[in-house]
Amino acid sequence: MTEGLLVQGLSVTYGSALIIHEVGLEVDAGQSVSLVGPNGAGKTTLLRAVSGLVRWEQRHAPQSQAQLDGSVWFGQTRIDHLPAHRITAQGLILCPERRRPFRELTVEENLQAGAYLVRSHSVVRGKLEEVYRLFPVLQERKRQRAGTLSGGEQQMLAIGRALMGGPKLLLIDEPSTGLAPLVKKPLFDRIREIKTMGLGILLVEQDAELELSMAEFGYVLSQGRIAAQGSPESLLSDETVRRSYLGL
Repeated sequence: MTEGLLVQGLSVTYGSALIIHEVGLEVDAGQSVSLVGPNGAGKTTLLRAVSGLVRWEQRHAPQSQAQLDGSVWFGQTRIDHLPAHRITAQGLILCPERRRPFRELTVEENLQAGAYLVRSHSVVRGKLEEVYRLFPVLQERKRQRAGTLSGGEQQMLAIGRALMGGPKLLLIDEPSTGLAPLVKKPLFDRIREIKTMGLGILLVEQDAELELSMAEFGYVLSQGRIAAQGSPESLLSDETVRRSYLGL
């Protein structure tokens, strides 16, 4: 599987609490996949484990006693033992929930921080032009401190910062959290456009119906386990899945 993601039997334990239990999923190169499920299902933990952040937490907060079992492959490389920055360098980049900008830095400084592993200045300039094309408001606000942006603008900045790293696969966690419906639509239009650029996307989103409408395949996570999987049409037409896991 070239440049795709393969998760096999992944379990994540904090102390005695099993958060993720033997999860398997796959995102092919250039594919758009949705990960849906109720609050507390473990979706964010799964993304953080795949991107190497759970291991980082374990080293820096040993009292959490975090443990991972199973394997994670990106392309031909097994990455579950790698630190987060080396996973990022492979092209698997997480856009975290709740945006988390560097609030005292300007918009452009935040974007440039996303390219910290990119050595070529010309590539960084090209990525910056690409982000400004996708999100013109960021160019208008490029000298503004990120902490003064609206919630929608901060989410655009978070996605733009992730794109600056040159991802092959983008993990996007809860992009519409706290956003008004009028802001959400143009944001998801841009995510659809990112998909046309040939990037793979693994998306977690509160609005399951909207999320699945953008995907080629979907997984339902419940209580740390994959409860269902299939095409968006099959998941949305399954009344048990709709009522029990999607809140529809």
